[in-house]
Formats: sequence, structure tokens, C-alpha cells
Amino acid sequence: MIGPAEYARRRRELMRMAGEDAVLILAAAPERMRNADAPWPYRQDSDFHYLTGFDEPEAVLALLPGRAHGETVLFCRERDVERERWDGERMGTDRAVRELRLDDAFPIDDIDDILPGMIEGRARVYCHFGQEPDFDARLLAWMRRLRTARGGGVVPKDLVALGHLLHDLRLFKSRDELALMRRSAEVAGAAHLAAMRMARPGVAEYEIEGEILRTIRGRGAVPAFPPTVAGGTNACIMHYLHNRATLRDGELLLIDAGAEVDCYASDITRTFPVGGRFSDAQRALYDIVLEAQFAAIDAVRPGRSFADAHDAAVRVIATGLCALGLLPGDPARAIADGSYKAYFPSKTGHWLGLDVHDVGDYRIDGEPRVLEEGMVLTVEPGIYVPPNDRAVAERWRGIGIRIEDDVAVTRGAPEVMTAMVPKSIQALER
Repeated sequence: MIGPAEYARRRRELMRMAGEDAVLILAAAPERMRNADAPWPYRQDSDFHYLTGFDEPEAVLALLPGRAHGETVLFCRERDVERERWDGERMGTDRAVRELRLDDAFPIDDIDDILPGMIEGRARVYCHFGQEPDFDARLLAWMRRLRTARGGGVVPKDLVALGHLLHDLRLFKSRDELALMRRSAEVAGAAHLAAMRMARPGVAEYEIEGEILRTIRGRGAVPAFPPTVAGGTNACIMHYLHNRATLRDGELLLIDAGAEVDCYASDITRTFPVGGRFSDAQRALYDIVLEAQFAAIDAVRPGRSFADAHDAAVRVIATGLCALGLLPGDPARAIADGSYKAYFPSKTGHWLGLDVHDVGDYRIDGEPRVLEEGMVLTVEPGIYVPPNDRAVAERWRGIGIRIEDDVAVTRGAPEVMTAMVPKSIQALER
């Protein structure tokens, strides 16, 4: 669990980066309606959560560096006994100040009267302009009011994207964040193991999905994204989500599923034989993907670039596919002309954290970002042979394989946070 002191530290650091002539404004995620009057389960905006830990809608955080009357101000819903009877308890302004370690809190209904005065005199407004149109309109209305007010003071001239500052902070995970991500990995790992025990010929993909979701929710977490449960040729669809087919003997099953614990995500993919044994062709391709993943994980070290893991995986996959005859010529040519992308069209990983595809630049000044301690990323090479690919022998067609783990950059060897889920051929068959 992340405590109030860490959220307060993050706010201080962000204000230091922005400077005393700036104001930073973030809105909570709005409630989303599924249909009619039925909302989706509420999930806080990741940036808002990162700075507050506050999990209610209808809230705005204002950070005002150097303000004598308080630098951190929250606008949120007041306590309302009648509404709480229907929707659950609200924190309210008094508890928010006390429990979130804020300087002040005001009712959200009063924001139009209070916040414009806090903006006045600042040179820049940092915000997520373009993310929520309704809030954008409200912010612009405050700015227009300040500009047209008689005898008004200094009005901010610039709206500055907040992501550049805030997302660089989020890229580096604290000790408590890593602990939550390990817990998230444990929950997702248990879900994958439960799915493996259930998978057999005749079982439907949605039954496996149900077991994954049951296991995740049974451990107090929520799914980080809709699980992919792809049997046979469905595994060649990169983002397969139908999960309606019936598993058949002789096929592989690819499962991509993750959990979310206190908004921190895990992301695991495993591929294994439905009938308990790999065919010769499946085994040959699986060996290549596993070797590629080991090579890529080994490249996740401080001082190496983010691109090094992908490059390592590409070399192994291109070499293996050429050796098996799926690619013509030699590996160097397959890499140079990009022909390997016919079977490995994706990148090898992405940042991981509060979002499954987490924030953070992958390149700095046009060059791949250098890895540093505290970063977390996925490593997920794969081979996907389209079922209608007439350029290869029939035994290879329709085989889709991906192996994905969550990896933390440490001072030494990379930490594979999802190592509890087996991935060797022997362990999977066993």
C-alpha cells in the first residue's frame, strides 16, 4: 500500500519541476456509463491517482507552488447522507485534508467561484488539455473570465501539457509501487495457473476466461484488461477478444491476462498445448520464442537502451526462422529488409505501471531511452504464422506463440516479477 507521505512527496516534486510561477490542474476521471443508467465500474484517472490516491469522481486537484495559503488544494464532493445511501460513502472535504495530507479542500460545487482566483497571477497552467472536452471547456471559461475582468491581474498566457513532467516521474517506480506490482503479478500468475489446470479439449475459451476472472476477483483484484484466450489459429490475431471458440486437441492456447491491484497492473502471456504435448512444429517455434525472450530479458539492465531487448529478440527470431526455412536467405538479410516482420510484427515490450501500456518516453532526442533502476517493462516476443500463408509448409500455418513477463530494472540482473508462471516446454507439458 502507498501511504499519504508518498503522494505528498510526488506532489512536491512535481511542483518543484513546474516552478513557482505555474499552476497545475488535474481533473478526476468522470464516471462512464455502460448504457442507460448503468455505469461502468469506476476507475480513477492514473495521473490523478498517482498524485492523490483519491478514488472518487467529480474532483479537481490544484497545485499552486509557493502559495502562502496552501500549495495543494482539492475540490471534491461534500458529504451527502441521502446520496451516500445510494452510492456509498464519500470522503468529503474535511477528511480529504486530513487523510490525503492536503493543505485545503473545497466543495466541487464552489470551484467556479474559487479556482479562477487561484489561477490569477500565474504565468503558466499545466494541464491535460484535450483529454476531457467538458473539463477543457470549463478551464477555458475560467481563463476568459480572468482576461475580461476589470482591473484583473496577471493572466496565464500558456497552457502547457502536463504529461511531459508528470509521466517522467511515473516512469520510475518506488519501493511501495514495486511491492504493489509484485502483488499484481502474483494474482495474475495464480489466474494463469488456474487456466492451465482447466484447459483441455472441448472446453470453451470463455470458460477459461471465466476462471481467470474468478481467480483475479477472488484475490481482491480486478482485471487489468479484457483477457485474451486464443485457441489454435485465433492466437495469430494479435488482440483477439472474442473468446468464443472451443479448444481442440493438437492446438496451442495463448492466454494474455493481467491483474490490477490498487490501480497497478501486471501483464502476462503464456502459450501451451491444449492436449498436453507440443507437436514437433509447435515445439520448434516455441523454442525460438523462448530463446528470444531469454535474450531480451538479459538486455534489461541499467545503461542499456530500451531498444536493446527488442533487437536481441529479433536476432534470435530471425536466425531461428531462417534455420527452419520459414524465411529465405540469412538472418542478417531478414533483419535488414524487415522480412521477419511477417511473423513478428510487434515490438518486444512496453512500459508497465498504473497503465498496462504505461506512460513514459521511449526515445529521448531521437535516441532509444536508456534504462535505469526502477523502470518496469514487459518482455513479450512472439511468432505468428498466418493460417493462410502459402509461402510456408502447412505444418507451420496457424501457429501463434507469445511469451510475456513483467521485468523490473535493478542495479544488477533483471527481476522477472512473473516468474511464478512456468514457461519451459517440460514444465508446461508436466
